[in-house]
Amino acid sequence: MQPENFYGRIVKGALDDISDIPSEAVKYPALKLYKRQIFCCRCHQTTNKVVAHLPNGDLYCPQCIQFGRVTSRDLLYTIAEPNLFPVQNNALTWIGKLSFLQQKCAMKLKLYAQQKKDFLLWAVTGAGKTEIMFPAIAAAIERRERVCWAAPRIDVCNEIYPRLQRAFQRTSIILLHGAKKTDYFYSQLVVCTTHQLLKFRAAFDLLIIDEADAFPFKDNPLLQLATKNCRKENSSLLLLTATPTAEMLQQVKQRKLILGYLPLRFHGHLLPVPQIMLLPNWKKQLQQKRIASKVIKSIEKWLILDLPILVFAPEISLLDQLKTSLQQLTAVKNLATVFAADPQRIEKVQKMRTDFFQLLVTTTILERGVTFPKVNVLVIGADEQVFTQEALVQIAGRAGRSQQHPTGEVIFVCSMMNRSLKRAIKQIKFLNREGAKLHGNKLS
Repeated sequence: MQPENFYGRIVKGALDDISDIPSEAVKYPALKLYKRQIFCCRCHQTTNKVVAHLPNGDLYCPQCIQFGRVTSRDLLYTIAEPNLFPVQNNALTWIGKLSFLQQKCAMKLKLYAQQKKDFLLWAVTGAGKTEIMFPAIAAAIERRERVCWAAPRIDVCNEIYPRLQRAFQRTSIILLHGAKKTDYFYSQLVVCTTHQLLKFRAAFDLLIIDEADAFPFKDNPLLQLATKNCRKENSSLLLLTATPTAEMLQQVKQRKLILGYLPLRFHGHLLPVPQIMLLPNWKKQLQQKRIASKVIKSIEKWLILDLPILVFAPEISLLDQLKTSLQQLTAVKNLATVFAADPQRIEKVQKMRTDFFQLLVTTTILERGVTFPKVNVLVIGADEQVFTQEALVQIAGRAGRSQQHPTGEVIFVCSMMNRSLKRAIKQIKFLNREGAKLHGNKLS
């Protein structure tokens, strides 16, 4: 194995096989054994020995087993990140242009990344967070630093990767997540799911966590620790979100994070305010393969206007029921369902982007991080527990995301108005008021 495959990474090897390990690699045991517990040197989690025994008497770490089992017979190897990247003077090949507000925010991010400070960018869905990051990434690349863009969900990574490829065409880049079988290679720019950060150690000068409030990253001690360990001691962390958590805002108050705030979309239009349809019997009707006529009328209107439709359902079990009912009750001809474990998930999302599907019925996996140019949104059972305030704000933000189609319609179908619905609409209206103040003015 080439030495560069060990740069800033943790590579597992067996105690009795070191034939493929570079001589300069530092080695250490995969597990530290104590009287009653084991400590995993890969994920830094502690486990009671009682639940860590294998049939042959060896011990293993159950905490990070999804990345391959590490046992008391294994060693871990690493080589300190040397930043062996070519010198670039004009790393950014993107030919787009930032708005005044985006540019002002981008310059702040660029400065704080250079100063190795941690930053939280709170920007509404559709503000153009990806493009706002370009100047900071370009400056880091030109300093020969290593950069990672991580996100909790595969769909976000799949969307970001080609955009970064086009924006930094002279820079080596790799995409890493569990659904992509790619041989690892050493690259200056890494796009990955947050779970993949467990495989890196003191690798990155600039770490960007996109959708930092999303499951499974949110409130996950293992991934929080991975975020800390994959960074160099002198590095910068940039958190991106449209719905910051209370913990993030608390860190701002404690001056652990610098806050940037952008409540206006890149095209200058405001967020769509959801329409509420109160339908107390929607679930019973669906079981009878019926859908309320006013819902059908909205869908038919969107179909006539040739506007693709995202339909969100609160449960996987309802996906096929909705698909069947919509096929029978509307003129839609090309539709599909998608969920987290769907083996065709990536392919279906791509087909939705290219207008292959007229309508896609989905779970909350598509609530964030994906862009469909002219989509309208319908949420069935918007008062169900799975649709939190943050999820509802993100879902509403799927509409009106492109310059060509900057407005869109969002309908929340619910049995009753609950706290999450009320707070989501209140937050959207607040952001719109703040955005209206900034329109043509300045970034606060």
